[in-house]
Amino acid sequence: MKKEEEKRLRRLAASAAEEAGEEEISAPAPQNALAGDGSVTTRCDGKTIHCLTVIGQIEGHYILPSQNKTTKYEHVIPQIVAVEEDPQIDGLLMLLNTVGGDVEAGLALAELVAGMKKPTVSLVLGGGHSIGVPLAVAAKRSFIAESASMTIHPVRMNGLVLGIPQTLEYFRRMQDRITNFVTQNSNISAERFMSLAMNTQELVMDVGTVLDGPDAVEEGLIDSLGSLSDAMDCLCRMIDREKGRKRGSAKRKKAE
Repeated sequence: MKKEEEKRLRRLAASAAEEAGEEEISAPAPQNALAGDGSVTTRCDGKTIHCLTVIGQIEGHYILPSQNKTTKYEHVIPQIVAVEEDPQIDGLLMLLNTVGGDVEAGLALAELVAGMKKPTVSLVLGGGHSIGVPLAVAAKRSFIAESASMTIHPVRMNGLVLGIPQTLEYFRRMQDRITNFVTQNSNISAERFMSLAMNTQELVMDVGTVLDGPDAVEEGLIDSLGSLSDAMDCLCRMIDREKGRKRGSAKRKKAE
């Protein structure tokens, strides 16, 4: 009898464990749960918005020291693609507080955001320096906090550099890529952007210019001064217009 009772108890325990496991697998994750990379997707007033944060230094092909705050571009690229392809997500809000980082990684992210069809809004908080400038202007509408700043400077490279004409040509072409992207996605001219980048009168240990929030707007680099509520209101209006346009297009196709 004792053995039979022990077998029965073991069967009950195993059955309970299986049921608990199935419940854990089937239970959906909270909609507003933060991902490991700090991103979050929220739903409010019938709109689903994905918030993407770009913080610290943008990490490229080389792993930075563990004490550095980094945004790994290989983590961000799939997020941007998922936002664009997911029919349940209506728009993207990108929050920036970055010192810059890898030029090609930053440009890759900026090109992805600029190529999105869905409504996108960026907000610079704290700083959007160096390669953070193309990221900020990549969105369809850009905002900057009044207390934030942006540093514009020419392309630089750390470590061993070969002093040959090909190296200088590489730097020039890389700078042209950044300048062309920024001027195509903002209201600043290429001549003005380069004059700010080559300024020798402002930074003690470098060449370039620091623009605070109002100056960035005045130069045409950023669209508007604003805070989180301003960026969210703008994104919601863009989403409403996009939904209205889609409804109108569907009605016309139905009438045809």
